[in-house]
Amino acid sequence: MRNTIQRVAAVHDLSGFGRVSLTAVIPVLSNMGIQVCPLPTAVLSAHSQFKNYSFVDLTLNMQAMIKHWKELNISFDSIYSGYLGSPEQVDILVSFISDFKNEDQLIVVDPVLGDNGKRYSSLRPEMIPEMRRLIRHADVITPNITELFLLLDKPFDPEISREKVQEYLVELAGKGPGIVIVTSVPEPSTSKSTSVIAFNKNEKRFWKVSCNYLPANYPGTGDAFTSVITGALLQGDSLPIALDRAVQFISIGVRATFGHAYDPKDGILLERVLHQLDAPVNMSSYELLD
Repeated sequence: MRNTIQRVAAVHDLSGFGRVSLTAVIPVLSNMGIQVCPLPTAVLSAHSQFKNYSFVDLTLNMQAMIKHWKELNISFDSIYSGYLGSPEQVDILVSFISDFKNEDQLIVVDPVLGDNGKRYSSLRPEMIPEMRRLIRHADVITPNITELFLLLDKPFDPEISREKVQEYLVELAGKGPGIVIVTSVPEPSTSKSTSVIAFNKNEKRFWKVSCNYLPANYPGTGDAFTSVITGALLQGDSLPIALDRAVQFISIGVRATFGHAYDPKDGILLERVLHQLDAPVNMSSYELLD
């Protein structure tokens, strides 16, 4: 039976402070008219960029929640994962995807592994091959440029060419996912912009959306970006329109935040820009690449 409201199982951690993971995923998708059913992987007092945060691992609780969802015969239009803290959680998620699989379901994996050319120190090295295993089950993955290199086991190159990025996207799509979207791609011609490049394996098409760069780093922007991508695709948008909506939303959020005397670790001011998800899309901002 079709869900009255589209429903997403969101497999992410929950931070009590800082607009990241579930505190970004839930408001974005809810604002897009989609029910979010959280499956928390961990609970933190504040996200990991804050010092001395408390951390509760919910691996065992995940299995109990999934068991109850089976008893309730719940169905999901999408399963969407972010931060996973251990190989055991990857095993749980793979089984969850298999047990709850249904026709036309969208499986989205944000392969949280690292940034700025390095693996996150909070993640064990064995999580990289585990994430490579997980993405085989995904329809859409959204690595940043660092995670693209980690997933392919290639040395990080901060000056990678657009042509090489496209080559790597094809290689990564060959490992399972139908759509690979890479963020934070450097623009060699200018230091004032970055881009998002996507490859649709079934259509053999590359899409690109560029965005202006501001000298600020806000945690949680990747979570918000992938949440908009997920919501847009569930709403029936094409891939390039989904990219447009996500890039525009994050760009507006960063600009709305940047002018304030504000600790960047708090994340972008989501509450001020959620209404932008209903705004018209700038139809000319995406490009079809050769």
